[in-house]
Amino acid sequence: MNLGYVIMGKDRSVTETVKCMEDKMKVVILAGGYGTRISEESHLKPKPMIEIGEKPILWHIMKEYSYYGFNEFVICCGYKQHVIKEWFADYYLHNSDVTFDFSADNRMTVHNNVAEPWKVTLVDTGLDTMTGGRIKRVKRYIGEEPFMMTYGDGVSDINMKDLLAFHKSHGKKATITAVSLEQRFGVLDIAQDDSVVSFREKHKSDGNRINVGYMVLEPDIFDYIEGDQTVFEREPLERLAAERQIAAYKYDGFWQCMDTKREMDKLNQMWASGNAPWKVWE
Repeated sequence: MNLGYVIMGKDRSVTETVKCMEDKMKVVILAGGYGTRISEESHLKPKPMIEIGEKPILWHIMKEYSYYGFNEFVICCGYKQHVIKEWFADYYLHNSDVTFDFSADNRMTVHNNVAEPWKVTLVDTGLDTMTGGRIKRVKRYIGEEPFMMTYGDGVSDINMKDLLAFHKSHGKKATITAVSLEQRFGVLDIAQDDSVVSFREKHKSDGNRINVGYMVLEPDIFDYIEGDQTVFEREPLERLAAERQIAAYKYDGFWQCMDTKREMDKLNQMWASGNAPWKVWE
């Protein structure tokens, strides 16, 4: 299949276009919800700041994107946003060797640092704003360019460049990553006469695919969002689907959300064991 297309009379491959887009594409991360299903932790901090291996899950998500060259982030803050802002305000300092000389006008000298080359914009998108409203509120920081968007509570080993190339190949307004929902119970194969044909352990293929974020969106999507109370996964995506303007990037690799303490413990165990599939960076 030829994925080339024409810009100003010249043929460019999707690969070339993707490389051009990488240089300026922003990543929007939703980080403003209450996280009520993991209240054991979220009563102290917003869910994206709950830690995996001493770093917030938000940091892990950003490292995923950064590995593929996406280093400009717009974070949609809400609940306990000060925790996120204070963490980033201290991030450079916490990742540097520093000398404080109180005998010389309280001078601080930074000797070296290992902080990432990130540009991070933290936006107050409101305490009770819905997902669509949060996206709408950061429009001024996005402009009229395509952008990536994901949720601040899930990690994956998805290849962002492949995702972007897929988005450019179909020309629709939105790409959503879809993974198979892993079932938690055994599966019964039942015949028409209600007899059990077989009993087997659960398998990913037994579940439906679900939206897990890791989206690529054209700026047109802002026109589909009415205001603060718009749930992005309802009216905007339903309308886009009706117009056949959404493509599903079917991904069968690793993805895991952190909705509950059980899932938080699972992710921490993976990290501690040195077997964290989403850690694609060195």
